[in-house]
Amino acid sequence: MYAAQYEITLPADYDMGVIRKRVADYGHLLDDRAGLGLKAYLIRERGTDGSPVNQYAPFYLWQDVDAMSHFLLGGGGFQGIIRDFGRPAVQHWTGVTTLPGPARETPPRTASRRLTPLPPAPDPDGTGLGLSRLIEQETEALHTLTRRPDVHTAALAVDPYHWHLLRFVLWTDTVPTDEDTTERYEVLHLSAPAAG
Repeated sequence: MYAAQYEITLPADYDMGVIRKRVADYGHLLDDRAGLGLKAYLIRERGTDGSPVNQYAPFYLWQDVDAMSHFLLGGGGFQGIIRDFGRPAVQHWTGVTTLPGPARETPPRTASRRLTPLPPAPDPDGTGLGLSRLIEQETEALHTLTRRPDVHTAALAVDPYHWHLLRFVLWTDTVPTDEDTTERYEVLHLSAPAAG
């Protein structure tokens, strides 16, 4: 599994209805895309749920790197973003795990993302396995989280260049106030051809 996201930050007075219409018109085009686990069409609106910006920030879980490459580079869909908004930087992470929640059959309304830097020396006993233990703890915490009745899907991934840990969760209702998160999003549409 490969996680990817690009963020298109829009002007403060931007009419987010334009993005809503874009997703309503074209979001279904990836509903059966081979190699795609899921795509969550996400937005943040300035002044809503603590967001300082207007932003369109789709999030992907790819099962197949060739499908991801075709989407980004081979005319498989990303060209529409480039045409309309310019070419944004695409963040990407190596997948650790993706877990279904009890609310898998209910369309998600919100999403949360937590990006945290991994400690530079997480190896207190000198075995070289400190990072592995940290990832195991985060994975167990994700398993616990996915027992919540309002969780649709949760994923954990690592950026091994910047050494950041990503936790991404789709929620059926609002993101709980006790959820440790760096960003909160509204989900406009979910394409999930192989969300397993």
